[in-house]
Amino acid sequence: MPGSWHGVRALVTGATGFIGAHLVRRLTGLGAVVHAVSRQVRDHVDGGETWHVADLCDADRVGAVLRAAEPDVVFHLASEVTGAREVRLVRPTLESNLDSAVNLLTAVADAAPAGRLVLAGSVEEPRPEDGAAAACSPYAVAKWAVSGYARMFHELWDVPVTTLRISMVYGPGQRDLRKLIPYATTTLLRGEVPELTSGTRLVDWIYVDDVVDAFLAAASSARAPGQVFDIGSGTQLSIRDTVELLAKIIGAHQQPRFGAIADRPLDRAQVADIGPAGDLLDWRPRVGLETGLRRTADWYSATL
Repeated sequence: MPGSWHGVRALVTGATGFIGAHLVRRLTGLGAVVHAVSRQVRDHVDGGETWHVADLCDADRVGAVLRAAEPDVVFHLASEVTGAREVRLVRPTLESNLDSAVNLLTAVADAAPAGRLVLAGSVEEPRPEDGAAAACSPYAVAKWAVSGYARMFHELWDVPVTTLRISMVYGPGQRDLRKLIPYATTTLLRGEVPELTSGTRLVDWIYVDDVVDAFLAAASSARAPGQVFDIGSGTQLSIRDTVELLAKIIGAHQQPRFGAIADRPLDRAQVADIGPAGDLLDWRPRVGLETGLRRTADWYSATL
């Protein structure tokens, strides 16, 4: 990839999602020719990007989008993101995450073999150092399978694919109130009491702008293809301490109700090993948690 993004043809899947929307705005601001993929028709276009309507589980449609966009780089962020432990979610999570990624890998190999591909993985994927430990959720095991397919496509067919195992992302624009930071922030801003788990789980938080930086770095580095990188802060903070810090930033007087919801089974504390991303991508997180939470709280405060 060139040092400048001006004129680079970039395809972003999951472009209406939290991270995807931030990435699309950054790319258009850098002068890239952006093709964005969504399952729904867009009523308006903000930054001049070209929108494609596609269900990525449809292999023929994915191939058609790749041929139309002729991308230099593909950022794959479309997925079913859920930490829920419900058996009814196994099949849709598998289809949404694995089928879509395999279709995209195949289409890149067929239609854009010179194009870079950067996949959004998860820090919750099982790792060799976890030994025989089971994946903690349908989402985690689906992302683990995607990483395996990515390695195969790289080794067998030289697809220049990179996987970023992303830790817990937060920041302005995250509208899914099922997620901890949006839920806790909006509840506290309304003067209500957040009902939470025990709060003992340790979490590695990463600000959304730092994640966007990581995607751009992975697409730009000649050393990235074939690699898997952890993207996070490299530090941990308990949910209890995180929410209490957020309450302090907001100036809330009510106390969160910890223990009101049962802890999820198989939750394990995962922390990103950001050394390889620093060494090979020259990427490091820049936004500290307190600064990021303050920016996030300000955004929600302005939108409530």
